[in-house]
Amino acid sequence: MSDRQSRPPGESQSPPLAAAGRARNGDAAGGDEDAAKRVSLGARWRGFKKLILGAPRNPMAAETRHGMVLIAFLAWIGLGADGLSSANYGPEAAFVTLGGQTHLALYLAAMTAVAVFIISFSYNQVIELFPSGGGGYKVATVLIGPRAGLISGAALIVDYVLTIAISIAAGADALYSLLPVGWQSTKLFVDLAALLLLLVLNLRGVKEPIKILLPLFLGFLFTTWALIIYGIALHASQLPTLVPETLHATRSVARSVGWLAVLSLLFRAFAFGGGTYTGIEAVSNNVNILKEPKVATGQWTMLYMAASLAFTAAGLIVLYLLWHAVPESGRTLNAIVFKLILEHVLGAHPLVINGIMLATLAFAAAILFVAANAGFLGGQAVLANMAADRWVPHQFSQLSSRLVTQNGILLMGVAALAILLLTEGKVDLLVSLYSINVFITFTLSTSGLCIYWWRHWGEVPSPALRLLLSAAGTVVCASILVATLVEKFTSGAWMTVLITGLVILLCFRIKNHYRETARQLAKVDALFATATPTGTTENPPELDPQASTAVFLVGGSLGTGMHTLLATQRLFPKQFKNYVFISVGEIDAESFYGEERLNQMRSEVEANLAFYVNYCHRRGMAATSFHRFGADTVEQLTQLADQVMQQFPNCVFFASKLLFADDNPLARFLHNQTALSVQQRLQAKGVIMTILPMKV
Repeated sequence: MSDRQSRPPGESQSPPLAAAGRARNGDAAGGDEDAAKRVSLGARWRGFKKLILGAPRNPMAAETRHGMVLIAFLAWIGLGADGLSSANYGPEAAFVTLGGQTHLALYLAAMTAVAVFIISFSYNQVIELFPSGGGGYKVATVLIGPRAGLISGAALIVDYVLTIAISIAAGADALYSLLPVGWQSTKLFVDLAALLLLLVLNLRGVKEPIKILLPLFLGFLFTTWALIIYGIALHASQLPTLVPETLHATRSVARSVGWLAVLSLLFRAFAFGGGTYTGIEAVSNNVNILKEPKVATGQWTMLYMAASLAFTAAGLIVLYLLWHAVPESGRTLNAIVFKLILEHVLGAHPLVINGIMLATLAFAAAILFVAANAGFLGGQAVLANMAADRWVPHQFSQLSSRLVTQNGILLMGVAALAILLLTEGKVDLLVSLYSINVFITFTLSTSGLCIYWWRHWGEVPSPALRLLLSAAGTVVCASILVATLVEKFTSGAWMTVLITGLVILLCFRIKNHYRETARQLAKVDALFATATPTGTTENPPELDPQASTAVFLVGGSLGTGMHTLLATQRLFPKQFKNYVFISVGEIDAESFYGEERLNQMRSEVEANLAFYVNYCHRRGMAATSFHRFGADTVEQLTQLADQVMQQFPNCVFFASKLLFADDNPLARFLHNQTALSVQQRLQAKGVIMTILPMKV
């Protein structure tokens, strides 16, 4: 905070309007009892909020930002777990699609591992080109065009909501695989409880859920990998003949039904296992929260994720093949094959088997809950990036007192809650809605990379290799997208397409509104920008702290602030002796992790306030300004107001509110209610604040 002001002289009488501002003391306010109750309730709510979410963080402190970034290992857990967790349902969906032709599982395992690395290495290029984050949304926007970016972003938002829903539902399924079938009726309550817990943890901060879920993540790796390695090792004698037998079985089937039918079945199973690859893009969406050097940290994270996912997914498919796993109602295929392995080794110790199974499936459920957490992180990041481009309300880029994009997290949680309630947490139904949107983003991203490498052929090292990798990713992702749409469209995929389309239409309307509002405000800003010469006044009028004072809440629009100032002078001519301008530089998701953006914002706020003060000085009016920076604009403005009231006790506050010719609920929602919120807080203290409408 800083202030610029002259030394005030002695006292002077205040006009009636300013004197009314003193109604905050004594019984002159008439409603002091009600005001006290509101203050008390507000204090209680803030205390409860602090208890649940934690104490506020200082966004301007460098140590705060450094304390919130993630090293590659933690990013692998917080972001990469989304991809790794899909091994709990992706490989199973692919294997079951093969039906009786399980010999094709060996090809399927190899295709799955290769696809994981192709997509992961493609997204390594995304991290390299977009080190500030944004992932598939930024790639499509910058390399293809804004509308392609909108499609990619909308698809990701819906996909992350489904990621949260399906991960929680599949996690509960893993736990309930050990329980009697009659207990299934309680599973939905477990889903909702897990969702609520993750919601609160994410509202506390980025690292909060990761710290808690770390041992569960490592437990999943240890138990699952141990069973995969041991299960394959028990069939070590079959491995030398596995490939020849697979080739022989494939040729035999091909002679009966034809190679086209065999390849069609294999590709269909590969496409149905598309859920295996969801979550790979999460790291590129959140590069901004990684430790420096961000690109290297992101690429190491991608390598950890690709290697772990490829090994786990391919290993499980081979395990299904070797142990002849057969699907059963109410049990996952992983639970079935793991129990077969344990019974083979510990057949005479059912209690030990059940204990190990309980631990294994509990960790499997845990990794799915970690993946749901990655959905929260990825979803709010996409919303924040789209908010910066005004496709979605600006509120989604605002940070809470805990420096998380609270509105995005809440939206993802509420939407996932609705999905769970509508589908009753049924994984098979959720799978039919899932994995389509992520391949829309994958296809657009890899296509954008192809365009970029082609256009910059002579400017980058190894352009042919980069283009080939991006092209391979495009072919793989586009093929899975088309196959999934065709196969699943009538069984529920149409709903995902419809929801995504509605999100896109809503985003278009929001963008058009913001564009038109910005155009109207730019006209007013341009009118006042040249109205006052630059520079400072040598001998500005002196301030009188006891005289009547008008305090103006101003923002980034010069036109809006000047409208408030001129309207006040017109309504209350010669009533005020002092003019004070207060402003808060809002630290949002875009500026928080960028020192350069913070410095730019600081310069803009100071320049705007200097404009108002200079305008008043050149017209013989005593003026000064105060400003702060923070994530919670209302809280910062309220604190500035308290500071001003201590220095200028006879003050009245003024602000403006945009009034639209085509007024509707959406327009009112799109523009934050800062002035109204501050007015409510000041009125609770018995302080006068007037909001003047400005028609645009």
